[in-house]
Amino acid sequence: MSDRHATLRAAADVAVAGASADLIALSETLHAHPETAWNEHRAAAWVGDALAGAGFRVTPAYLGLETALLAEAGSGPVTIGVMAEYDALPGLGHACGHNLIAASAVGAGLALAGLADELGITVRVYGTPAEEGGGGKIELIDRGAFADLDLAMMVHPAPVDVAEARPFAVAHSHVAYDGVSAHAAAYPDQGVNANDAFVIAQVAIGMLRQQLPADTRVHGIQTIGGYAPNAIPERTEGRWYWRANSLDELAVLEQRVLRCFEAGALATGAALTVTPESKPYAEFRTDERALAAYRRGALERGRVFADPAVAGRMNRASTDMGNVSQIVPAIHPYIGVGSLPHSNHQKEFAAACIGPVAERALLDAAVLMAWTAIDTTLEGRTA
Repeated sequence: MSDRHATLRAAADVAVAGASADLIALSETLHAHPETAWNEHRAAAWVGDALAGAGFRVTPAYLGLETALLAEAGSGPVTIGVMAEYDALPGLGHACGHNLIAASAVGAGLALAGLADELGITVRVYGTPAEEGGGGKIELIDRGAFADLDLAMMVHPAPVDVAEARPFAVAHSHVAYDGVSAHAAAYPDQGVNANDAFVIAQVAIGMLRQQLPADTRVHGIQTIGGYAPNAIPERTEGRWYWRANSLDELAVLEQRVLRCFEAGALATGAALTVTPESKPYAEFRTDERALAAYRRGALERGRVFADPAVAGRMNRASTDMGNVSQIVPAIHPYIGVGSLPHSNHQKEFAAACIGPVAERALLDAAVLMAWTAIDTTLEGRTA
């Protein structure tokens, strides 16, 4: 590593350390005020304000999405994009740690902005809403975002450190059955039971799982099952996900799952409606050069990557960052917050996303993204 290279890395480290109190405060504020997909109005404003205060050119409601934003600094020919997710889970708050993702993205942006002229880069921090099922990044892609990036990055909290993301492709769908209400005791024969349709579908899916490949997932919840025990349910609704290793495999799986829902409609006479909640999330395509730079920096910073037997679980979580990785070079490492035996999407994981261990993860993630951008930019000029 040249003296110039080392100097730039040290400057990034100093910049993040200098902003650490503000970054931790931002993370804690987001954690204390969780907002679900497409409702992240305060979160987007807080992230935008933090970047505007550091001199970024901030565009709120980016590309017409109210809770998206774009913040830019520098004007060099190499364009680095850092993703800030900030949506929370219904009922669980920041049990996936998006408060840390947003704050570390701001930190990386601040560090790189101060080096933009020296490196010849343009730094972009994207506020990307609705990762938890809404496909915010896919909406942004469809409106023209990300396509000119030389590298896209984010770092996601997890129980342990894992360098490479290998997420499932996933489809998210709203499922509804419409039947006919009737008095459950006096006139049951006049009803069409929409709840029975859901029960039949769930039983069919449960039986289907025995014949599915081990590397697929089908899971969901029923959100409306009827309104009174003495009235035949005329409307039931649910939200279901199915996952596979790739979009191609997902399309095959989807047809098998949909037949289970169709079975419920056929058996009961209820009308089935399946409505996608977003376009499918794609599998991840990792940029190996950037991943090697991240891995190298993480080890230098004292991070310890998990045993593959443990790592092979968390890195399968689906993300709309997979869609970004299909169009530009990208990485999506996971950084540990010491939460074991608890993991993402548990209330105990939400509790682990604040406090000293989480704060170290936040600051390390910010520095490591900045280092990765520095390393890949400089290496690209000498390759």
